[in-house]
Amino acid sequence: MTGTVVDFQRERNLPTMFFAQAARLGNKPFLWGKGDGGAFTPVTWAAAAAQVRDLARGLRALGVGAGDKVALVAENRPEWLLADLAVMAAGAITVPTYTTNTVDDHAYIFEHAEAKAVIVSSAALAARVLPAAGRAGCALVISLDPAVDGPAEGPRLLSWAAVAEAGGGDDFDVDAAAAGLDRDAVCCFIYTSGTGGRPKGVMLSHRAILANCHGALEVLRELGVEDEIYLSLLPLSHAYEHTVGLYFPIGIGAQVYYSGGPDGLSQELAEVRPTLMTAVPRLYEVLHDRITRGVARAGGVQAALFQRAVTLGRKAYGDPASLSFGERLVNGFLTVTVRRKVGKRFGGRLKAFVSGGAALNPDIGTFFLALGVRLLQGYGQTEAAPVISVNPAARIKIHTVGKALAGVEVKIAEDGEILVRGPLLMDGYWRDQEATAAAIVDGWLHTGDIGQLDDEGYLEITDRKKDIIVNAGGDNIAPAKVEGRLTFEPEIAQAMVVGDKSAYLVAVLVPDEECIAAAAKAAGVPPRLADLTETPELRAALTAAVGRANESLSTIERVRHFIVAETPFTTDNGLMTPTLKTRRHAINAVYGDRLQALYG
Repeated sequence: MTGTVVDFQRERNLPTMFFAQAARLGNKPFLWGKGDGGAFTPVTWAAAAAQVRDLARGLRALGVGAGDKVALVAENRPEWLLADLAVMAAGAITVPTYTTNTVDDHAYIFEHAEAKAVIVSSAALAARVLPAAGRAGCALVISLDPAVDGPAEGPRLLSWAAVAEAGGGDDFDVDAAAAGLDRDAVCCFIYTSGTGGRPKGVMLSHRAILANCHGALEVLRELGVEDEIYLSLLPLSHAYEHTVGLYFPIGIGAQVYYSGGPDGLSQELAEVRPTLMTAVPRLYEVLHDRITRGVARAGGVQAALFQRAVTLGRKAYGDPASLSFGERLVNGFLTVTVRRKVGKRFGGRLKAFVSGGAALNPDIGTFFLALGVRLLQGYGQTEAAPVISVNPAARIKIHTVGKALAGVEVKIAEDGEILVRGPLLMDGYWRDQEATAAAIVDGWLHTGDIGQLDDEGYLEITDRKKDIIVNAGGDNIAPAKVEGRLTFEPEIAQAMVVGDKSAYLVAVLVPDEECIAAAAKAAGVPPRLADLTETPELRAALTAAVGRANESLSTIERVRHFIVAETPFTTDNGLMTPTLKTRRHAINAVYGDRLQALYG
């Protein structure tokens, strides 16, 4: 270890790494959360370690032990990290779930994971968690906030303070127990969507996450890693933030600020002045829009200088030698007058933005690079803990996802599929040996993505072999689940949803024959679908059906807009396979332009 940066390759497990860092850094600020007044307040390393030990002892006193699963449902806040560490320190396995999950989503994960207990933050989240925990047979629910009430029957409900108090007289040695955890032991299940609509529990070990952190450190060393300030925005239940926004900052001794959400991000960037931040492409799209709209409003000389900075910056990114002597002089002037001002919008000391979780639009990427904002695009999957590759800071190719992390092997199969091998891989899918055997063959993870490697080892993603939608926020969405819910409504016979790299889902719908007949009768026209696609009567019926379907879907799964197909999907028109599965690419070829217009 050098200073406050650990050697991730030598660390035994995540809790012992944390306890060692807490002992070194003591009363220095560590975690910053927003209190009731909206201001950031700190938790020191020493205070964090004390709370982790108290909660771990309390969990053990309440019967949570080695190998038990504990679900965690909370917004990003200091207690999320403390709860996760306490669960592991008690010898148990953390099962993070999204705060946007429905009762059914929670119930499935709690039951499938065989969760013995659930930790939930607020009364609002508890309203969905408590009934799900009851259905799944969880014995205990722990609330981070004190004002959470539960039903008379069902799981035992205790507050964080009560659990900590329960372990007060316990002689359980937390540090000794943590030291006994093997590096190869499973530390968490991260649930990710499958093609059948039910999420799969990815089993990640301490080894996998530590290997990922080591690879990230090797990438960032050239920027200098010292006294880092990390602003955490993505959900900690997402594998991306769970590793690079939680355990990587611990290992480098960074301070972590928990964002209140995208709406206040501009103010937080100026207040926190982060040195590092990771986010999904949607954030960069929003920032791009805000910046360009602000410049357009300003107009005049300011707008002209800004546009010139972007133009010359893009040219320099493509080929620095292509700039003439005069352009180099102007570009230097624009760095002082334009790019430094842009940098101040992000706090003025940002070393790098890292983009992952979904594909970044290269035009958005080069926009920021042209303005002097270092943006590193990476690639990963939950099954790889999750980062597989990232662009090095010294040589960015923004249309690629960079080079494989240290210790990671990447190769391209004969059919173009990207295969990955290394210590970062999952131990498999919980209770799903068949899916595990299909995903990892002879030690290689089959990613389901199609790509190519250039002569410098940079990886470019060219297509997706699997149907999982990855939206602009980096969330994995199983289209089969959403389509199944849509076609459950009597008015909808067939459906296909899209939304890859987009902010929300849209759909193409085929109405049921009775729905077509009723709409035709109301409109006074023959019951021919091609003549009814834009009639108010048909659209009203389908809008109501989509609304009902959305009620049982999580926020990210809901369909925002739809178009009506001109003909049903059949084998005769090539829109279905002989086994009656929809040909997604064929349907996209027919309706893709109309679907994309829904995002206008």
